[in-house]
Amino acid sequence: MTIHLLKSKINTASKVTITGSKSESNRLLLLQALYPELSISNVSNSDDSIVMSKALSSVSPIVDVHHAGTAMRFLTAYFASQNGREVTLTGSQRMKERPIEILVDALHQLGAEISYLETHGCPPLQIKGKTLTHNKVTLKANVSSQYISALLLIASRLENGLELTLEGEITSIPYINMTLDLLNQVGIETTFKDQVITVKPKKDALKCKSLIVESDWSSASYFYSIVAMSPVNTAVELSSYKSNSLQGDSVLAEIYKQFGVETRFDDDTITLIKTEVITNRSLQFQLNNSPDIAQTIAVTCFGLGIECDLSGLHTLKIKETDRLVALQNELEKLGAIVRITDDSLQLTSAAKINENIKIATYNDHRMAMAFAPLALKTNLYINDYMVVSKSYPTFWEDLESLGFKFSK
Repeated sequence: MTIHLLKSKINTASKVTITGSKSESNRLLLLQALYPELSISNVSNSDDSIVMSKALSSVSPIVDVHHAGTAMRFLTAYFASQNGREVTLTGSQRMKERPIEILVDALHQLGAEISYLETHGCPPLQIKGKTLTHNKVTLKANVSSQYISALLLIASRLENGLELTLEGEITSIPYINMTLDLLNQVGIETTFKDQVITVKPKKDALKCKSLIVESDWSSASYFYSIVAMSPVNTAVELSSYKSNSLQGDSVLAEIYKQFGVETRFDDDTITLIKTEVITNRSLQFQLNNSPDIAQTIAVTCFGLGIECDLSGLHTLKIKETDRLVALQNELEKLGAIVRITDDSLQLTSAAKINENIKIATYNDHRMAMAFAPLALKTNLYINDYMVVSKSYPTFWEDLESLGFKFSK
């Protein structure tokens, strides 16, 4: 399935409603499975959250999460803690190549019974749920914060809670803080001091039994890119967002100031306004705490003819695809010069953007959505365009409402 994006111009004032954060939704769905009295609203309509919800309610001995990496990690911890439940947890071919050994080793320290069915260190997993009584575990902290969050989410239901010691530099701290904040909101006691996180066991009822999921900041990134590539005074209103967001990607409001985009907060909406033209600038961003917006930023820089140096990207190599290699491949098709290392990307933009290039998406929703704003600068094609359903099923309809022109 290929979509042909025609060179477009967006409406000068538009409104878009984005559903709940995938990150918050998946955390709260797991908490809801542990505490059924919890009510959640504005849950993400993404494939990942649908997969997560179905898996948690499934009684099948085989649970397939397809491409949903967050679900794979969270469900590994969840099923390991469900006494008497035996599950084979599997996914797509790419999922079977994605490492999970660090999380499995940590669960083994707690007494879990998990074995690999194919490649050592990767799914599919055979999980025999047990009552986990050990409460101390040490985990490498520099790979994926989802491993840490997976343990924290089940911790209050463990007999003795959890004391988690993190080794090395901690990756994506905002996502860990998001998990801890959501636990605190429902009345689960936690502490995070130095490199040690503790979660107390909770036997009584939740303090808060109803939560509203904030809209997804990662999804907002594509509209920041669109506004950045549009003329001065272009504005897009997005809902529903908070100025004190738990999501690490809310750093977009600060980052995109350097692209001439101002963010105005008003109740539960934000308005993105292009206030000035930015040219002939070289930008540097350390994205260790918000790697999911790296693709969007790289494409924005390319579209504006700005050189950039992005670092802190080591987790991108173990996502739906190796996102650094994928970015290099597709940006170079368009005329850019791109250099990558294991954790960084340096971009030199082209004097002219090549037209009618076919962008490969590598089974990665963020590749499709990050490159789509370039239709403001050139004609291009996006292969496998419905891969966006993984996190943002209505993405193309929302772009059309802004004024984008395309044919399928």
